Amino acid sequence: MVIQEKKMKALETQLQLYFGIVQQEELQNISSFFKHRSLKKGDYLLKYGQKCQEMCFIQSGLLRIFVDTEDKEITQWIATPDFFLTDLGAFIFETNSRWSIQALVPTEIYVINKKDYQQISKVVPKWNEFEKCFLTKCFTMMEDRIFSHLSMTAEERYALFYESNKSLFNQVPLQYIASMLGMIPETFSRIRKKHHA
Repeated sequence: MVIQEKKMKALETQLQLYFGIVQQEELQNISSFFKHRSLKKGDYLLKYGQKCQEMCFIQSGLLRIFVDTEDKEITQWIATPDFFLTDLGAFIFETNSRWSIQALVPTEIYVINKKDYQQISKVVPKWNEFEKCFLTKCFTMMEDRIFSHLSMTAEERYALFYESNKSLFNQVPLQYIASMLGMIPETFSRIRKKHHA
C-alpha cells in the first residue's frame, strides 16, 4: 500500500508540473482517473492505425514511438519515466493513430482512457485552463525539437541528446536513437566514435 501511494505521488507531482495544478484536492481527483498497468517488453500500448483511446504516465521503463514506412522504420521518440505519452493529435481529435507505441523493457504505467479524460472537467472546474497549459507545453517541446533539427549539425544534436539521456545509450538499440536524431546508422556510429574517443 505504501509503495502504491509513493507511485501515485509521482503521478501527482508530474500532473502538477505539466498541468500547473496546485490544489492537492484537484491533483487527487485527477490522479484517481488513472489506472495502473504493466507492460512486458514488446507489448504495444498503441498500434499504427488504431483509434487512440488512452494517455499514459510512465512510472518506470521505456516506451518507443515509431512508424514503419515503405523503406525504413522511423523512431519519433523514446519516452522515459515521469513523462506523459500518447499520440496527442489522435487522442484529442479522435483520429486513427499515426504512430505505434511499444515497450522496450518491462514498463509500469498509469493510464487514463478518453472517456475518463473527458469526465475530469466535471470534477475539476478549472480543467480547461490546466489542459491548455499542458497542450502549450507539448507544442513548445515539439517546437524545440524541430528547431534543433533545423539549426544544429548532426554532431550538435548528438551531443545535446547524449548529455541529457546518457543512460538510454546502454538501454536501447542505438539505431533507435540514430533514427530519432535524424541520422543514418553510419553517421551516428561515426559521431559516436568521435564523441567518445
